[in-house]
Amino acid sequence: MTFSWEKGTGYLIHFPESQKETETILEIVRPLFENPAIRKIGQNMKYDIQVLANYGIEVKGPLFDTMIAHYLLEPDMRHNMNLLSESYLGYSPVHIESLIGEKGNNQKNMRSVPVDKLMEYAVEDADVTYQLKMIFEPKIISGGLADLARDIEMPLISVLAAMERNGVKLDLEDLKSITINLREDIISLEKEIYTLAGTEFNISSPKQLGDILFIRLKLDEKARVTKTKQFITNEEILQRLTNKHPIISKVLEYRGLKKLLSTYVEALPLLVDKKTGRIHTSYNQAVAATGRLSSNNPNLQNIPVRDARGREIRKAFVPEKGHVFLSADYSQIELRLMAHLSKDESMIADFLSGNDIHAATASKIFGVEIDKVTREMRSRAKTANFGIIYGISSFGLSERLTIGRKEAKDLIDGYFNSYPGVKIYMDESIRKARDLGYVTTMFGRKRYLPDIHSRNQVVRGNAERNAINAPIQGSAADIIKIAMIRIFDRMKSEEYLSKMILQVHDELIFETATSELEKLKDLVIFEMSNAVKLDIPLKVDWGTGNNWFEAH
Repeated sequence: MTFSWEKGTGYLIHFPESQKETETILEIVRPLFENPAIRKIGQNMKYDIQVLANYGIEVKGPLFDTMIAHYLLEPDMRHNMNLLSESYLGYSPVHIESLIGEKGNNQKNMRSVPVDKLMEYAVEDADVTYQLKMIFEPKIISGGLADLARDIEMPLISVLAAMERNGVKLDLEDLKSITINLREDIISLEKEIYTLAGTEFNISSPKQLGDILFIRLKLDEKARVTKTKQFITNEEILQRLTNKHPIISKVLEYRGLKKLLSTYVEALPLLVDKKTGRIHTSYNQAVAATGRLSSNNPNLQNIPVRDARGREIRKAFVPEKGHVFLSADYSQIELRLMAHLSKDESMIADFLSGNDIHAATASKIFGVEIDKVTREMRSRAKTANFGIIYGISSFGLSERLTIGRKEAKDLIDGYFNSYPGVKIYMDESIRKARDLGYVTTMFGRKRYLPDIHSRNQVVRGNAERNAINAPIQGSAADIIKIAMIRIFDRMKSEEYLSKMILQVHDELIFETATSELEKLKDLVIFEMSNAVKLDIPLKVDWGTGNNWFEAH
C-alpha cells in the first residue's frame, strides 16, 4: 500500500504473508480511509475500494479518480496510468512486466519481488497519480466539468463498487434446461438449413455459407466479396436478403441461438464466484464516450431482450430467499429529452396530454384523429420517433420500415412539419459541433467530434448524427447516474436491507427484502422521477417478480 501527498515523494507499507499480521497493520490505517473529511486521490479507485472492502474497510470522503477525470477531459482516449504519465508528465513509469514477467504460465507474483524494487514501482504509482491530479483538476475546472465530476462521476465510483460486490444470483438448474432446449433447437435448425440448401455444410463458416448463398442458390449476382475473394455474409448483408429465400431467416436465427448459447448460457455458470455463489459483473465507467456505463464479465447489457430466447435468460437471474426483484426504468427518456432540449411546443403538448406519444405522432404525420391511428401507423411513427433522434436518413428509414425511399422521405418531412422545433434543434446541434468541435449534455459532459468537417460524406454524416444524439443519450446517462447516487445514499442512511444490484442503461434492478418492497418502490420512483427537472415529467415504469424477466 503506497501513499503520496507531495510531488516526487511517497511511502510504502509492506504487508507480510501472515493475514493476521496484515489485519493488525490495516487497523492503523483504517481511520485514514474511513475519515469522511479526508479526500482520497487514486487511479481506478473502484478497484482499491474493492480490495479494502475485502478487509471490512469502507472508504469514506470525497474521491478524485485520475482515470475518471481524464475520461471527462478526453472521453475518446485511453486512460491507463502509464499512458497518462507519458502523455502529461513526459515520464515512463516502471512496467509491472519488468518485475514479474509477461502474462502467462511463468509469470511470478508480487510477493516474490524484492522489497526495494517493489517500493520503487509501487510508490511511483502513488506519486504519478498525485501529479496527474494536480494537472487534471485545474483542467476540469477550466473546462466547465467541475460539477459533473464532483456531483456525478466521482460519487458514482462508490455506488458501482457496492453494486459489483452485491452481485446477482443465478438459478443454475434453470440455465441447464435452457441449454438443453437451445441445443435441440440448434440441431433442428441445422437440419432445416441443410434441406433448404440441398446439401450439408458448416453454417458457422462464412466461406462455406457464402458459397451456398451466392454460388449454389444465386441469391445476389452482385454479392460483395472481401480482398481474398470471399463472399461477405455479415448480418447487415443477410438482413437485406431476408425476402429472397427462406434460408436467410433460418441462418440469422441459427446465429442468434449459437451466440446466446456460447456468450451467455454456457458462459454464465463459469462466472459464478465460488465464495459468494453469485455473479459479479464489472461496470466500466470510462469506456463509452457518450457517458453510458458498460459492463463485462459478463456483459449484462447485451442480453437480447427483443426475442423470447434472450428474455428466457433473464429468468435465470433470481433474488435471495425472502427477497423479490424490483425493476424500475425510465419510459421513453430520450424522446422526453428531445422534447425538453428542442423546446418543441407540439411535442411537449403531446407528452403533457397523457396520450401515447407514438400514437400522437402518427396522428399528426398521417393527418388522422388519434383514435383512428392504426397499429401499422403507430409502429411507423415509433420507428420515426426513435430513428429521427438518431439522425436517420430517408434511405435508413426506408430500409428499416421496408418502404420506398419517397415514402420514407414523406414520413420524415411530415415528422418535421409536425415537430418543427426538433428540426431546428438538430440543425443547431450540428452548427454548434462545427463551431466548437464538440457538443455537450445538459450537465456539461463533452463529446468531441473531430470528423464534423470531414470531406468524406459518410464520415461527416456519422459525426453529424452523433452531434444530434450525444447530448440526448449523454443526458439520459447522466440522469440515471444522479438517480443511482441519490437512491444509494438514501438506502444507506435509512439502513435498508435491500440492495441495488444491476443497471442496464435506463433500468435499475433491486434485490428487495419483501418487507421493504412498498417503501423502496416509492423511494426509487421518487428519486428517479426527480433526478432532474424537465419541461415534461420523467416517467418511471416499474415491476416486481421472482426473477429478472418477471420484474421487467
